[in-house]
Amino acid sequence: MKTLIESGYAMLSSAANALQSPFLLFVRLYWGWQFIQTGWGKVNNIEKVTNYFTQLGIPLPGMTAHFVAGVELIGGILLVLGLASRLTGLVLTVNMLVAYITADREALLSIFSDPDKFTAATPYTFFFASLIILIFGAGKLSLDGLFTTKRQSHRRAPTPDAVPVV
Repeated sequence: MKTLIESGYAMLSSAANALQSPFLLFVRLYWGWQFIQTGWGKVNNIEKVTNYFTQLGIPLPGMTAHFVAGVELIGGILLVLGLASRLTGLVLTVNMLVAYITADREALLSIFSDPDKFTAATPYTFFFASLIILIFGAGKLSLDGLFTTKRQSHRRAPTPDAVPVV
């Protein structure tokens, strides 16, 4: 017989599990849109981005500026769609980690000594959102979820040879 605490915890767990996919949808839509905007902004101001990357001492600043703009723009679109989400999450997480290392090194190095500086840095929320999608995936409310459901139902569908003759 379940105790009141066990029953209450089971209900809480069930409710939290039901919120997982809507939460991942929100993260993908909001931060996907933010990545699209930053990528588009870089594409339309590529000279300014190249100059900034030059000041940071990033190798091949022109090529890197184009690459980063594309990663953010296309990665944002893929996040919004929920397509190839874990791969996209990995690429965007690495992109934001490099942004921390190159543009906000002091904030990155203060992760334990001054966490407020770390969380106030521009890459933080982008990094965190990318990491969430990398770890948890896109959720059921995504193209990844749709394709997974279709694959699973296709595997369960009986083949014509397996149908019993009556």
